Amino acid sequence: MSQSHLPQETQQGYDAPQVRQFSIFLENRVGRLLDVLRLFDDASDIDIHGLAVMESSDCAVVRIIPNDDNATRLLLRNSTYAFAETDLLVVELSDEQPLSNVCLYLLGAELNIHFMYPLMTGGTLAEGGRIALSVDDNTFAGQILRRKGFRLLGAGELD
Repeated sequence: MSQSHLPQETQQGYDAPQVRQFSIFLENRVGRLLDVLRLFDDASDIDIHGLAVMESSDCAVVRIIPNDDNATRLLLRNSTYAFAETDLLVVELSDEQPLSNVCLYLLGAELNIHFMYPLMTGGTLAEGGRIALSVDDNTFAGQILRRKGFRLLGAGELD
């Protein structure tokens, strides 16, 4: 089949690959982050690909991207921690496609970046690592970034 006969991507027909993030809410007290990390250390079937901590004077939010959504959900439901889930985009960066281009193309599409953080797997940002992004519209952002030559990764591609 020639390229001209391939169907066009449309917003209705395209689902950007996404990963699940768990936001764990903690009191901002000494040792609470260690408690959460030990909970995951004790869960032999869960690996953490991404981690970011946002803290204020009275609380903290630990954002985690695990390798297994269902096991993480069960682990957290059986714990005392309050948590929420959201889907993020993971973008692979390179010398030819740096983080500044991600920001430029999303700005050009008038999409807001709510937050971002690097993943702990897949190399450093200087080596062309991976960045997790929370944006206004994952599908539209995914379309833009793919058209601009970025590789988007799903949950099964993070190892």
